[in-house]
This record gives sequence, structure tokens and C-alpha cells, in this order.
Amino acid sequence: MGCGCSYSSGSGYGIQKARSFLTQEEKVELLKEYKNDLEKEAQGVSERIKELEVN
Repeated sequence: MGCGCSYSSGSGYGIQKARSFLTQEEKVELLKEYKNDLEKEAQGVSERIKELEVN
């Protein structure tokens, strides 16, 4: 079940942790990691768009 975000660090996206019930702190940490990954992905997309616009 987890935090509902279907994200687990180290295991990849869409795979939930083995434990069904996470602590509030664990949920917050997982969501922060997920947000960080999304921000990195968005940065990569922005960089790729700039590359394509130049060429």
C-alpha cells in the first residue's frame, strides 16, 4: 500500500515496498525522493528541448 504514490526508492517506479504500512516519516521521505526525481526529469526534458530548438 505505502503512501499511495506507487514509488519506492531503489526498487524502481510502480513497485511498492514489501511492508504494507509505512510511518509518516517514511511516507514524507518517499514523496520527497519522488519529487526530486521528477524535478531531475523535468530538467532533462528542458535541456533536450533546448538542444532540439538549436538544431
